Amino acid sequence: MTGEAGGVTAVSERATVRARPPDPEAVAARPRWERPALAALLLGTAALYLVNLGDSGWANGYYAAAVQAGSQSWTAALFGATDAAGGITVDKTPAAVWVMVASARVFGFNPWSMLVPQALMGVAAVAVLWAAVRRISGPGPALLAGAVLALTPAAALMFRFNNPDALLVLALVMAGYATLRALDADAARYWLPLAGVAVGIGFLAKMLQVAVVLPVFAAAFLVCADLPWRDRLRRSVVAGLAAVVSAGWYLLLVSVWPADRRPYIGGSQHNSILELALGYNGLGRLTGAETGGLGNPNHDVGWDRLLGMGMGLQIGWLLPAAVIALIGGLICRGRAPRTDRTRAALLLWGGWLVVVGVTFSYMQGIVHPYYTVALAPAVGATLATGVPLLWARRDDIRVATTLAGMTAITAILSYTLLQRNSDWMRWLGPTVLAAGLIIAVLLLGVRRLAPPMPTVLAGLAVVVALAGSGAYSIATAATPHSGAIPSVGPANPHGRGGPAGFLSLSEPGPNLVALLAADEHRWAAATVGSNNAAGYQLAAGTPVFAVGGFNGTDPAPTLEQFQQYVADNQIGYFLTTSAEPRRTTPGFGRATSGSDDARRIADWVAESFGSRVVDGLTVYQLAR
Repeated sequence: MTGEAGGVTAVSERATVRARPPDPEAVAARPRWERPALAALLLGTAALYLVNLGDSGWANGYYAAAVQAGSQSWTAALFGATDAAGGITVDKTPAAVWVMVASARVFGFNPWSMLVPQALMGVAAVAVLWAAVRRISGPGPALLAGAVLALTPAAALMFRFNNPDALLVLALVMAGYATLRALDADAARYWLPLAGVAVGIGFLAKMLQVAVVLPVFAAAFLVCADLPWRDRLRRSVVAGLAAVVSAGWYLLLVSVWPADRRPYIGGSQHNSILELALGYNGLGRLTGAETGGLGNPNHDVGWDRLLGMGMGLQIGWLLPAAVIALIGGLICRGRAPRTDRTRAALLLWGGWLVVVGVTFSYMQGIVHPYYTVALAPAVGATLATGVPLLWARRDDIRVATTLAGMTAITAILSYTLLQRNSDWMRWLGPTVLAAGLIIAVLLLGVRRLAPPMPTVLAGLAVVVALAGSGAYSIATAATPHSGAIPSVGPANPHGRGGPAGFLSLSEPGPNLVALLAADEHRWAAATVGSNNAAGYQLAAGTPVFAVGGFNGTDPAPTLEQFQQYVADNQIGYFLTTSAEPRRTTPGFGRATSGSDDARRIADWVAESFGSRVVDGLTVYQLAR
């Protein structure tokens, strides 16, 4: 026994000299309830994201068409083409498409096989976030972090949808976990490069959006890692190289591949993957200078955008509480050593929250409310790291007042957000408000309560804080969602309004489907706009060329190239919604820049070929 005690003392002394806190996992023994609680969290998340998953059908038809194409052609899969004949790609790097294509190749192409990988990535993100927070703050806060992520409406929407945001969020959470693991001197050698690889995967999912968080991860490691500054700098460079390699191989592959033997890079004006990454999906999103883009349709730039009509219901529920937890937690750890792990976690998760939040609030380019799913892990982890620090000091009236204020603000905000859909569960908002205010008053006197009342009060505060967002997440999961801009909640279930074929799929009739399915040309048809083409293609199961890409503003193909395709007998039909394509073709009249080749092609077809009406659609026969 004496020898064991001496060994423990020696270890303790070395830890004190090096200013390193003891390993949280060694200190926090696993309580009996932890494993059942974790299982309940993950099974509940899986049920929320998986039950009735196929009800959304093709969800975002734009990406569904790319998955269909990839299930038919490996080349289309590699480049993320929207049709199996390889006309044009989606306007993102295709890592998320690869995951869904893999599932479609194994289970067959259908809505379920396409969407299941998205849901499983959501469960994985919750699990990794739990692991990251548990290492620093223990099992209770880890469960809170996972629950906040799972019950964020934007997460319930995106992890049941086929946009690339699901893979982006999982990659970011993995990068955050690896960065925290790398803070220990004996782990930095391999964990920090793994963080770089995760960042690279995030880039291949959604390009430069991942770069917004990258400086935060780098700063957390450079400031807090238990290494000399030269080693911190050297290993940061290695991690940066890992990120460049894990993302750059694909950019290099596309750049060196002969352009005439691959699809056109959608979203670019010069068939360039670098232009797409740096322009349309890069700085253009911040400045609004997106050639071929549609500008920012929200007109709500400012500090309150995240709580506004577009984004508030997606992510706003716990944002103020997370900010307060961040500030309070940093104050609590103000005198801690540089290598303090809890403060490092606050810097990482809180920095993620602040930097991404400010970016979303002030970006001038295309920004959709569901983008805010990228904030959900940061909200959960910041709360779960900061609140325990405040709770441990609840006997201080200043801290008790802070906790009471957080509870009251969250209750008031939940009530306000629920009133935006006041016809749905009318009782919930007033109940959350009343319960939250009562708990806030009780928290002011929490230091006078005898055990176990403080613990009961804390549990009730968590339930009230999650009630609004949790109920809205369940409603989101229970409602089918489709279209290019889906919305959370039970209202407006089919996304943002707009003409069929632009923001939502075209819906061809049976005669048109039979006509296209029987065609054996390289492309059964061509039409302007990706969602137009996707609707016809998904229904008929045959390639349809999306002229002009998503917005109809890409020079793909040019008029001359299109005329050559027609001369070579490669396109069966050209489809428009009217005999006047220049006025009605989706995409026309919305963009402020970009190519006008799609308009010119539509005009040339109308002037050069005869037409007929099939199921209310004007069909021009191009093939001989």
